[in-house]
Amino acid sequence: MRILLSDHYRTARQSLDRARLRTLLTVTGVAIGVASITTILALAGGVNKIIDKQVADLGHSIAVIRPHTNEPTLADLSNPSPSNAYSTSPLVERDVKTVLDMPETDQAAPLMTLSGSVRTKYVTPKRSTIVATTPALESVNHLTLSDGQFIDSVTKQNTAVLGTQLSIDLFGTEQSVGQTFLIRGQSYTVIGVLKRENKPINYNNIDFDYAAVISLTSGKLFNGGVAQIQQINVKAKNGTDMRAFSHKIDQALQKNHDGQKDSEVVTDSAIAKPTSNLFRWVSSVMTAVAGISLIVGGVGIMNIMLVGVSERTREIGLRKAVGASNLTIVSQFLIESLIISALGGLLGFISGYLVAFFISLVIPYDPTFTWSIVGWAALLSLGVGIVFGLYPAFRASRKDPIESLRRYH
Repeated sequence: MRILLSDHYRTARQSLDRARLRTLLTVTGVAIGVASITTILALAGGVNKIIDKQVADLGHSIAVIRPHTNEPTLADLSNPSPSNAYSTSPLVERDVKTVLDMPETDQAAPLMTLSGSVRTKYVTPKRSTIVATTPALESVNHLTLSDGQFIDSVTKQNTAVLGTQLSIDLFGTEQSVGQTFLIRGQSYTVIGVLKRENKPINYNNIDFDYAAVISLTSGKLFNGGVAQIQQINVKAKNGTDMRAFSHKIDQALQKNHDGQKDSEVVTDSAIAKPTSNLFRWVSSVMTAVAGISLIVGGVGIMNIMLVGVSERTREIGLRKAVGASNLTIVSQFLIESLIISALGGLLGFISGYLVAFFISLVIPYDPTFTWSIVGWAALLSLGVGIVFGLYPAFRASRKDPIESLRRYH
């Protein structure tokens, strides 16, 4: 059996060598498809990895409370406005107090994002986020200041902490403590500037480099005195069983909301779930599109194999005349197809990671390497070789040896 496979491999290689340009073009077609899918999977995996690392850096002692949302569907990607874009969050200050009163809780920080402009008299940045919260956010999220101080219980009401890039956009410098700016026409004084994080993708869905952080009290004044809380970050005490703690929080919040489960408590890798789901759907759609190029590569394999069958009709007739079985002929041509697809898969896998690496130079995260991506690249490339190589192989095996020899005598 080993000798037969070795003979098939040698024959296939000689056949491909005789048509090098044609083989190279076919290999390139497969490589483009595999490279596209590898790039997408590597970059999508990088998103999950970066958020998981953020949670790990916090010591796996963080629980995040969010409004309950349904699983996203493919239709949601085509909707310019999310289904919950105009909905009211069920989380209120009472929920924050409930969590703080639990013995397992070390600290809890609510996050209330506000719409509106952040500007000076002469400058209005194109990008900014207004975040109303409590002093606990600095500790819970491990925020670091490059200048000044964070908001606290004794600072004046109209004070704010700026992200590094927002400080530069507003005042042209990172050292803007003491400067004033406007939020919805209300004057605020800068008391601190956050150290640059460069984490636009995170479990808070807030890029703190572009954020203006104000007190929750100030934020409520922009919302009729009501705290519209989008998220509560809870830091548990050391040694806390996070699964039991999250269940306890969930039960307490349901009691606060008359038994309705309108919020969810997540820990560890589940914290990244909303972002992961979004990128999973996006990567799935992009992978499907990239799969078209892989099909095109498969058609190229079928084409070159059919041409090979036509050119080698006399050879097939001779082999069958001296006793080669149909299975032997099928194996011979299928191995030739697999060689093309394997070479294309290997070239595509390497090229895909090179493309992902260069893309990562302009985005805030790196591609990830996992054996599952290796497996998918191998499975897709070899699968294409088998699927698109079977028909030419069977066509070759069904040739009549007498007719083949007579036709090319």
